[in-house]
Amino acid sequence: MARGFMFILLVVSSVWLMLLGSCYGSFVGICYGRNADDLPPPDKVSQLVQDHKIKYVRIYDSNIQVLKSFANTGVELMIGIPNLDLLPFSQFQTNADTWLRNSIIPYYPATKITYITVGAEITESPENISALVVPAMTNVLAALKKAGLHKKIKVSTTHSLGVLSRSFPPSAGAFDSKHAHFLKPLLEFLAENQSPFMIDLYPYYAYRDSRNKVPLDYALFESSSEVIDQNTGLLYTNMFDAQIDAIYFALSALNFRTIKVMVTETGWPSKGSPKETAATPDNAQTYNMNLIRHVINETGTPAKPGEELDIYIFSLFNENRKPGLESERNWGLFYPDQTSVYSLDFTGQSPVDMTADSNVTKSNGTKWCIASSKATQIDLQNAINWACGTSGNVDCTPIQPSQPCFQPDNLVSHASYAFNSYYQQNGASDVACSFGGTGVIVDKDPTYDSCIYMRIGNNQTLASNSTAAIPSAPSSSSNKEVYASISTSALLLTFLFFLLDLERA
Repeated sequence: MARGFMFILLVVSSVWLMLLGSCYGSFVGICYGRNADDLPPPDKVSQLVQDHKIKYVRIYDSNIQVLKSFANTGVELMIGIPNLDLLPFSQFQTNADTWLRNSIIPYYPATKITYITVGAEITESPENISALVVPAMTNVLAALKKAGLHKKIKVSTTHSLGVLSRSFPPSAGAFDSKHAHFLKPLLEFLAENQSPFMIDLYPYYAYRDSRNKVPLDYALFESSSEVIDQNTGLLYTNMFDAQIDAIYFALSALNFRTIKVMVTETGWPSKGSPKETAATPDNAQTYNMNLIRHVINETGTPAKPGEELDIYIFSLFNENRKPGLESERNWGLFYPDQTSVYSLDFTGQSPVDMTADSNVTKSNGTKWCIASSKATQIDLQNAINWACGTSGNVDCTPIQPSQPCFQPDNLVSHASYAFNSYYQQNGASDVACSFGGTGVIVDKDPTYDSCIYMRIGNNQTLASNSTAAIPSAPSSSSNKEVYASISTSALLLTFLFFLLDLERA
């Protein structure tokens, strides 16, 4: 009996560890730049971040007030050592030791620090400081080892896409030979310490500077056509993926195939100079919305399908002291008064509210029906049960596990797919998007990645003509419920009870 129960515990433990492992995936963070004179204090910023369920934040130094403001919040910080400090950090180990002792250890682990970036985009710096980077990183890592933190805090440095000499086609991606003197020891450091290659990617600049070559929809994840890499046959529908794969191919060309890529900056400006016509709230919202969905859905890239990819959106606020064109001061998701520049669900857990008065790009007269992000969970569950059951007669297979519309795994996303299918099958009439007041008609295609939302004319089966009146509670006579939301914990408990029953038998 005891041996059998121990076997059960062993199996359950294995399943639990497996499920825990599968829970970790790609994440979306935010860059908190402070090159402005009108920003709210760090404690207000910390609260704003938590209110929007942002779990990962990058800062560009180790400001004590910022570190304190994120204590005991659960938010994970990436902190930075500025380029100006590379010389002292590279020359003397004691400088790295003192910095860690005074600037990090007093606030850790209450403030969760997971990455340290040593220098930023050094190849873009007018000073020749690239030779300082690896020695400075080595000294920072040595200081972490002395403190016993080297396995909890990773050390790396960030790069611009200018570190490559070629990025198109992606398979031809190659590092610029003029950076070879520091790239080889840098990549060896990253590989040895399992640290990511950090890259700042901006499809916006590629479009702005090459409008005759780069279509806007390709830069915004909106392209309906594919760019083919003739060397590999891989198909690309967006520039972001092509740039990521160019980095992977460049790493592979130097035999560094185990190094992961992390995007430490990406985004789109909401305002620009007169010549920057693509810098609009609509385009910024579209890019970031599609980017978040792309990352959260674990799509990966054509060369790395399903590969985990962590990204940080630039940036949290508009920064009025940044030099350059007007766009440089308008990358923020929020104004300094903490109001949103445009609507964006940062978690990827629900679609952006694309109602008629929202700032979104319109489609050619086609309408879709999605779930309101303001609907209650109970109402959404009842509506899904109705639409996917015998009454609604919607094929809800695509929102089942392992199917293209299962992720993001939440009621708003699943309800949106089910609502739209019913709406299109029933003539796309207003009444067919009622769902007890939880449906919203929009004119922006909710399709994302491989999850294709039906539109009128491409549906394969038509449901019987009935209204979308949803019962307030699941019907007691219904014996068909295609949709079930089962948490990991509930699944484990069910499995455990099943095994215990076997043991008793």
